[in-house]
Amino acid sequence: MSVAARPRGLSRRDTALRELMDDPDCDPGALAATYRRFDVVNRLVSAWGHVYRTRVAPELGALGRPARVLDLGCGGGDVVVRLAGLAARDGLDVEWVGADPDPRAITAARERARPGVRFVAQDSRELLAAGERFDLVVSNHVLHHLDADALRTFTDDSLALSTGTVLHADIARGRLAYGLYAVGITPLSAGTFLRVDGLRSIRRSYRAAELAAALGSPWRVETPAPFRLLAVARGRAHAGGASGRSGAATAGGASGRSGAVAGGAPGRADAATAGSASGRADAATAGGSSGRAGDVATGGASLRADAATAGGAPGRAGAVAAPSQGQRRDRGEATTRRADAAVSPRESRRAADGAGRGA
Repeated sequence: MSVAARPRGLSRRDTALRELMDDPDCDPGALAATYRRFDVVNRLVSAWGHVYRTRVAPELGALGRPARVLDLGCGGGDVVVRLAGLAARDGLDVEWVGADPDPRAITAARERARPGVRFVAQDSRELLAAGERFDLVVSNHVLHHLDADALRTFTDDSLALSTGTVLHADIARGRLAYGLYAVGITPLSAGTFLRVDGLRSIRRSYRAAELAAALGSPWRVETPAPFRLLAVARGRAHAGGASGRSGAATAGGASGRSGAVAGGAPGRADAATAGSASGRADAATAGGSSGRAGDVATGGASLRADAATAGGAPGRAGAVAAPSQGQRRDRGEATTRRADAAVSPRESRRAADGAGRGA
């Protein structure tokens, strides 16, 4: 199919795509394997090591008291467990909570639980109704899963849950990120949904200006690393009075459950170790990456630094997954279509309440 004939390209979000993990009837073995490997992929590409050093640790350390942190839409829990480990190493006293409405995600998350971290099968509305408040709220790879209404509910609720900063990390769409991920994820993808869902995630994700426009005030969108986006805002919860060790206040939480709000499968694959021999056809279709060697080198260095800080993950990341946070498309489209078709015909997305966080 010619470029002109392609129905979609990386120049626009492809919101019609659904990820395999979001199907409640997807292969449970492949799902479990995907959750397990998120830890490796996110260490390589998600830039949470950098975000922890520059934002999370300084904010928690400045409180001068025990803190509470929420990972909203935590999926398999690898990001919150990693952050908890970094904070413990730095001597910070923090209660970490991972929340996701998908019981499959919570089952996977509880397998990697550590002291100071707990997981709950709840979405943002349920947490508000329970009077929960936190000093910091984060999410990873949730935003690109949500439609406009769910995005507004999810981000508004995250502000209402936090007395401090809110950080939503995602992939930045772009053809270079797409091509590097198509190549780099191959060694890690056997028996998982990492490759297909990761590529679909990039195609669904935002570019920085798009995400800023979608979120509006009070959000600002930053690019903490190549192919990454970070939406940042100050929470609206009032300090003083409520549940948890931090004494965060209770603002009335709306009752009821907002399905899609708790976005999906934790930290999906954004980009992975570039340099694999396999998958070159996909990389080739990503086309037009000349003149971007500097970005690739910077991305690789950043990823290696993050991986080393977290204890090291195998492989080298030559790029970070396109964001909701550096993200998506173009000549890689033809390859994407082939890759999508090759893995599974099943694409039905879970109905609102079970929406899972994608790659």
